[in-house]
Amino acid sequence: MADPATAPPLVLASSSPRRRDLLARIGVVPSRIAAPDIDESPKAGELPRSYALRLAIAKAQAVPRAAGEVVLAGDTTVAIGRRILPPADSAEVQRRLLALLSGRRHHCLSAVCVIDAGGTQRTRLVDTVVTFKRLSTAELEAYVACGEGLGKAGGYAIQGRAEALVRALSGSHSGVMGLPLFETRALLVAAGYDLG
Repeated sequence: MADPATAPPLVLASSSPRRRDLLARIGVVPSRIAAPDIDESPKAGELPRSYALRLAIAKAQAVPRAAGEVVLAGDTTVAIGRRILPPADSAEVQRRLLALLSGRRHHCLSAVCVIDAGGTQRTRLVDTVVTFKRLSTAELEAYVACGEGLGKAGGYAIQGRAEALVRALSGSHSGVMGLPLFETRALLVAAGYDLG
């Protein structure tokens, strides 16, 4: 566990309670949380990997950092091929997304950016391949009705009921949830945290 007496203060640049919970799994508690205010619209022709990395960096840079503070930000992007899938902002969008993911492989790209106390910026990008089972209409409608995928990239939350719909996963489970812990831990160690 990071010793709060010796570790530099950590700012989590995220409004996601899931990222805070994931950090707690590796013994890290942010000193403060600051939601970055950035435009998350993809640029014309932008590829999913570049998009996820750009957003993680932009989020980290958007949060004011006091002297000695470390900032951590992340972004999770769901993509099929070169197509960036939006968050499900309505049940109708969620239905379309789940129909698209049904029976197919997709990529869950999880980018992390840490800016250390000296201002050095380090990043990691994790590409996790997720394969959904072929969803029946009843399965799709039941998942939409449960409400947990609303607001989520790709229209699902793997930490909930959607996990039972995943036939295969290759990569970082925590990355699909929103923060790849192996890579995040390495970045924090490089930024001066003793995580044992």
